[in-house]
Amino acid sequence: MNTRPSDGETAAQWAAGRSWAYARRRPDGRWNTGLFTTEGSQEGFTVRAGDVLEARVRLPKEVGAWPAIWTWRDGDQEIDVFEYHPDNPDLLEFTNHVRHANRYHHDEAVRPGEQVDQRTVFGSRSVDWWLNGRRVFADGRGVGRNWYAHLIVNLSVCAGRYHPPPQLKTTEMSYEVTRLVVRRPTTTGTPVGVTTGACEDNPTPGASDHQP
Repeated sequence: MNTRPSDGETAAQWAAGRSWAYARRRPDGRWNTGLFTTEGSQEGFTVRAGDVLEARVRLPKEVGAWPAIWTWRDGDQEIDVFEYHPDNPDLLEFTNHVRHANRYHHDEAVRPGEQVDQRTVFGSRSVDWWLNGRRVFADGRGVGRNWYAHLIVNLSVCAGRYHPPPQLKTTEMSYEVTRLVVRRPTTTGTPVGVTTGACEDNPTPGASDHQP
């Protein structure tokens, strides 16, 4: 998982020890893995109902890698922007755990090592997922008007129960998030949100986003 904010931006927006995170096999055969979260950061940013998240992600190649972007607060409030397992090479998983809806989406654009553009709208009445500019799932459930949660970007490692574990020859794995923007519709012009990677070239009218 590669994100590219500066050290100061990482400290303010994300709770993490470094700006490069990955999964690496330890001598005992277990794995150390990487995770970024806005919980515990200086800004304490939370995604809210109505926000729009846009991310550009290069998917991992190694079997056993389990990348995800998701939300979490107080042991709940989970929306999975995406989950991916290279053993299901063309499949992205989208899940609303708040109001119990999910979609397994097969797409020719989804492959190990490929880059995809994702967009998730956290609507109060429907959470909508977009892939490479096309809406692929609208759950019709939403998150409710008062929902909010912290944002997490992480790479886990499969243990073998539901998906195969990494091969013995695999010693490390990674995936890349080259861009991540959260936008919040506003009429005040006050910047909100979190970003990593490149700045947005074409902001949406009527919305604002935070560009460090």
